[in-house]
Amino acid sequence: MPGWNEKAVSDQSGRVAVVTGANSGLGYVVARELARKGARVVLACRSEVRGRAAAERVVEEVPGAVAEFARLDLGDLAVVREFAAAYPYDRLDLLVNNAGVMALPYGTTVDGFETQFGVNHLGHFALTGLLAPVLLATPGARVVTVSSGMHALANIDPDDLNSERRYRRWVAYARSKTANLLFTHELARRLAVHGSDVVAAAAHPGYAATNLQGAAPRMEGRRLRERLMEVGNQVFAQSAETGALPLLYAATAPDVRPDSFTGPSFMMWRGAPGPSWRAPWTLNDAAGERLWAASERLTGVAYEALKG
Repeated sequence: MPGWNEKAVSDQSGRVAVVTGANSGLGYVVARELARKGARVVLACRSEVRGRAAAERVVEEVPGAVAEFARLDLGDLAVVREFAAAYPYDRLDLLVNNAGVMALPYGTTVDGFETQFGVNHLGHFALTGLLAPVLLATPGARVVTVSSGMHALANIDPDDLNSERRYRRWVAYARSKTANLLFTHELARRLAVHGSDVVAAAAHPGYAATNLQGAAPRMEGRRLRERLMEVGNQVFAQSAETGALPLLYAATAPDVRPDSFTGPSFMMWRGAPGPSWRAPWTLNDAAGERLWAASERLTGVAYEALKG
C-alpha cells in the first residue's frame, strides 16, 4: 500500500471505537485519527489521570472530536469485567487491542498470571469475549489486535504459559505476541464458522518510538539501559505517528481480510503499511484451539456468543 497514510482513513462518522492503552504512543495516535474522521472513541486506559488527560488532548487537537475515557486494567480481570459491563453503547464498530507491556522483570497480574502473558494476551482475550455480543450485533465490526515482529523469537509453550519453569523476559514477550496472533487466527476461524462478518485482524508497528521500550529499565532503576533505549528510539525507530499506520490500516481499510497481519512494508521495520510475514506456528489450527481453551479456563470468559 505505497503512500498510504492517516489521510486515507475512511470516514468513521457514526462509528464507535474502543482503543486500549490509548493514553500515549500508538494507541493515542490511533484514537486521535479515528476521532478526526468522526468516530466516537473510548480511550480505555489503566491510569485515570493519564487517560482523562489524553481524551482532553484529543479534543484539543481535533476540534469537534468525541473522545472519552474509561478505566481498563488488563492486569485485573475484575476490572476488565467492570469495563465490559459498563460499556454504554449498543454498537461497537472497532475494538483495537493495543495496550501492552514489554520485557518486564518477572511479575504477576492481580489474578496471578505472568505479567506479559496476562496483560498482552489474557486481558485482551477476556475483553474481546465480554464485548463479543455487541461486536456481533454491529454490522462490519472489526477486532484489531496488536502483535509484534518479535513474535518470531518464540512460540508459546502450552505446558508453561505463565513461564513458571524459567523466565526470560524477551522470550516471555515474544510468546505473548505469538499468543496475540494465535488468538486472532482462532477468533477469525470461529467467526467464520459462526457466519459473522466481524473481521479479526492483527497488526504491528515495526520499530516505533514509544514509552514501551523504556518502561522495564525505568522500573528497575537502570538509568544507563533506559538511556540506551532512548538513543535507539531517536536513531533507529520511526515515530509513533508512522508506527500507528499499520494499526489504522488494519482498522479501517476496506480490503483487510480476516486473520491478516499488517505491518511496515520495509523489512517489517518501517515504512507504509503492507502485508507482514508471520511465523508458521501462528497459523496452526490445533495450537490456536489449545490456546483458546486454556485462555477460557484461565480467564473464565467462554465466548458464549460464538457458541450454538
